[in-house]
Amino acid sequence: MNSLIVLNKNDNVGVSQFIIPEKTKINGQEISTIDPIPFGHKVCLKPINKGDPIIKYDQIIGFASKNITAGEHVHSHNLEFKEFDREFKVKNKKTIVDEKVDTFFNGILRDNGQVATRNYIGIVSTVNCSATVTKMIVEKIKYSNILNDYPNIDGIVPITHSTGCGMNTVSEGMQMFQRTIDGFKNHPNFSHVFVIGLGCECAQVSLFDESIKKHNRIHFLTIQDEGGTKKIVEKVLSQIKNLLPEANKIKRSPQSVNHLTLALQCGGSDGYSGITANPALGVAADLLVKKGGSSILSETPEIYGAEHLLINRANSQKTANKLIERLKWWKNYTSINNSTMDNNPAPGNKRGGLTTILEKSLGAVAKGGKSILEDVLEYAEPLKNKGFNFMDSPGYDPVSVTGQVASGANVICFTTGRGSCFGCKPVPSLKLSTNTAMYEKMEEDMDINCGTIAEGKEDIEKVGNRIFDLVVNTASGNKSKSEINGYGDEEFNPWQVGVVM
Repeated sequence: MNSLIVLNKNDNVGVSQFIIPEKTKINGQEISTIDPIPFGHKVCLKPINKGDPIIKYDQIIGFASKNITAGEHVHSHNLEFKEFDREFKVKNKKTIVDEKVDTFFNGILRDNGQVATRNYIGIVSTVNCSATVTKMIVEKIKYSNILNDYPNIDGIVPITHSTGCGMNTVSEGMQMFQRTIDGFKNHPNFSHVFVIGLGCECAQVSLFDESIKKHNRIHFLTIQDEGGTKKIVEKVLSQIKNLLPEANKIKRSPQSVNHLTLALQCGGSDGYSGITANPALGVAADLLVKKGGSSILSETPEIYGAEHLLINRANSQKTANKLIERLKWWKNYTSINNSTMDNNPAPGNKRGGLTTILEKSLGAVAKGGKSILEDVLEYAEPLKNKGFNFMDSPGYDPVSVTGQVASGANVICFTTGRGSCFGCKPVPSLKLSTNTAMYEKMEEDMDINCGTIAEGKEDIEKVGNRIFDLVVNTASGNKSKSEINGYGDEEFNPWQVGVVM
């Protein structure tokens, strides 16, 4: 109980595994605690002078704001963020994929060749003005219990939001919004989609002309054209009832895992996130990439300070430059909104032991494993290259995951140390606990406990393999805890940037 996790021989701080009282001798170290050390927080291993770097993961996580004595608690009161130069070196490597197809999941093969992990019907509102009608349709279907007669349909999903109008129709914000709506309505996890508009909004149905031409499974209607609320609700209900037999007429069959795209996400992070769940998820993501699948890391503000680790893995200078440009955009974006890139971690992160954005980012990047970075996508941009990708997004989880699903993710893995609860239909979401105490407290919400790594019961590789196996089983139809608990109807949250007119 009085031992620390020291991640690298060059580190000058260790991480507490339990609450350690003051004046306690630390096992394996020639130090005693000077003050109480909360669970997951940092302890100084050797004297650090004011202005000197504080090292964790063999990386700089900040600088001492005062002299720190060995055995002292290291946190916001004596550790501060400062900018410093980080070394970038593009290696121009290629991902090596195992050509032997030996891992399969039971997926749903669509007529257009796409492979689904779920089979939902979607009702997508193009504007907040049609959100109520969208929910009315979904509620009437649910309360009728008609879906009980169609066991191969996983449910009906309302995609509602607070935007779609009051913006410049050719703005960056509208382009992001259009990509997001496009990504959801074209997602293979929807067998059929009804896109509902008001009729006079900025996000006109004409924005989606290409889908009208390509897909007979996507239907577009507006409240104004159909003659009002009751008429459009009745019409859509009638059409849904007619297509239920067709939507139900699917069967799962063995599909290569190269059809899987894994969204890598973390929220409610703590001091263990970069030690247990995130690196274990990185192992699972690397396994998927080696078998021809894909992974998407996001949350640009939460790679800040660790971007050199991704740039060093870029497949080309072009890919590296894309990431550098997105970080420049964010620095400008935060500046013009009277903020800074280090206005992170959140209060809950700090209570869990994280102090600076540098420390948080170094742990967050571990979710991406060690695979070559194939591409950097704009928010909700469709995935183009198989393998490990980065997608630009805020660190706010619902917004970030919404973009990942729009880009093509069909399974989500979400690590948490504080206990985030999350789902994002039509895609299953798996919750990975960073520590055993939280897992045992919230076991009904957590799918895997990665705290066994810190306890020495399992190593990172073993837990990573368990995560990979769970991803395959979940993609095959096994329900995640968030699905069992009913999460996913309210978490659609497209990124809104620009002026609201």
